[in-house]
Amino acid sequence: MAPAGYGNKVEGVHAVSAALAAGRVEKVYVERGRRNRLNDLLSAVDDSKVELVDDVRSMADTEAPQGVVARCRPIQPTTLEALSGEGTAVLVLDHVEDPHNVGAVARSALAAGVAGMVVSSRRAAPLTSTAFKAAAGALERLPVSVVGSIPEALSRLKANGLWIVGLEAGSEQSLFGLELLTEPVAVVVGSEGSGLAELTRKRCDVLVSIPMASATESLNASVSAALASFEIMRVRIVTN
Repeated sequence: MAPAGYGNKVEGVHAVSAALAAGRVEKVYVERGRRNRLNDLLSAVDDSKVELVDDVRSMADTEAPQGVVARCRPIQPTTLEALSGEGTAVLVLDHVEDPHNVGAVARSALAAGVAGMVVSSRRAAPLTSTAFKAAAGALERLPVSVVGSIPEALSRLKANGLWIVGLEAGSEQSLFGLELLTEPVAVVVGSEGSGLAELTRKRCDVLVSIPMASATESLNASVSAALASFEIMRVRIVTN
């Protein structure tokens, strides 16, 4: 059975504006007291799709919905095959649990030209309005594949010609300057607490770390993903 769509509700000015630009919005709920301040956003909405309410917070997932929530047509996940191909680069999130991190990863990936993102439907942050708000529009444009098993997804990506690079604190191999990043590649980011799962680690062709100036705790998942995304872009620019 195909995964259900995601992004059926978004909130906050940037997320709603991005959903409007994508043509997904079915209904916009706006606080009466903020109606005038949201004129620019609402100028792109048919009046029949706008409903004024006293307070949108009861229907919001985040603490600061900025007076606007939208019900949307869901985005359909892409396939792993669609993310594969010559010259591709994808990020794989191995059970990242914080939706803010998921949104931030999507934002960095899109900015760095990464082809897409793979997330798990189990034991991971769902692609909720919280993730969409953190993504600031990136999840409207970045293809996302939703899979039941990350290790199985890595095996399929490998069969499709991608090298699998896992981010692992303590690895002697550095992410920076890694020549493998010029090849079709999937970079795997582990969960906030435990890093890469054992089965995921075993599917990786190489494990790399992000060099740091002094001993410290591992970086936040979204920061690690951002560094990996832009290192892929940098290495490919240098070698072209």
